[in-house]
Amino acid sequence: MSPRMSILLVLALVLSGAAGCRQETMTLATTTSTYDTGLLDALIPPFEKESGVKVKVVAVGTGQALALGAKGDADILLVHDPKAEQEFMDKGYGSLRVPVMSSFFVLVGPQADPAETTGAASAAQALARIARARSPFVSRGDNSGTQAKENELWAAASLRPPLGEPWYLSAGQGMAETLILASEKQAYTISDIGTYLVTRERLNLSILVAKDELLRNPYSIIMLDTSRNPQVQTRLAAKLKDYLLSRQTQEAIARFGVDRFGRSLFTPAMEGVE
Repeated sequence: MSPRMSILLVLALVLSGAAGCRQETMTLATTTSTYDTGLLDALIPPFEKESGVKVKVVAVGTGQALALGAKGDADILLVHDPKAEQEFMDKGYGSLRVPVMSSFFVLVGPQADPAETTGAASAAQALARIARARSPFVSRGDNSGTQAKENELWAAASLRPPLGEPWYLSAGQGMAETLILASEKQAYTISDIGTYLVTRERLNLSILVAKDELLRNPYSIIMLDTSRNPQVQTRLAAKLKDYLLSRQTQEAIARFGVDRFGRSLFTPAMEGVE
């Protein structure tokens, strides 16, 4: 064999080997709370190491995550707006929806609490007091699961979101940015407990209302229907789903936050895991 042929053969073998070792990549569309709290930093690298699959995380509001799923621009979703999730499933965009964990929301605001929300019997009553006092309030304003919860609380108070009122501000950003804006304005806002705890050293805000069943915050995994979007990588998505629902990962979710805050930021969906 000539030297030139030998070089071409070696080059062909190298290129074929590189193609065979090319890492598979998938996209997870999820909420800002799973990203801002650092939960995904704890869960995704072990999955990538174990599976050899690279996960591209797109952290946006739940509404945006569902929109990405509907267009097939993600392979799997991790979201927290039960009503919108059910509508997504009813329209045929999802093939499977499974609970993975839960958290809860809190009403936070200035320690002085000018609207006297701490004496309210419920989170909805607290919002009614804020509206009555016309105290500054910052909404996510981004079609997120958190904004959906806020809207639910306004409805429970027999009120509409006070759009256009000078004391009602729309951040149009993620949870951490919304909290920082609320702190700067000394305003009230609704936050998931995890993002508040992770961000609180940068804030001048206190938890004012927490114990209310309406503040429960469930998260679900949604697998996408390939009849709508055949490009979706369901094989890789199934690997991530199984990993997130495994006992080992559910136990990791239960432990997440304990070292730093003395309590877990999320409650796993699997029974018997604490």
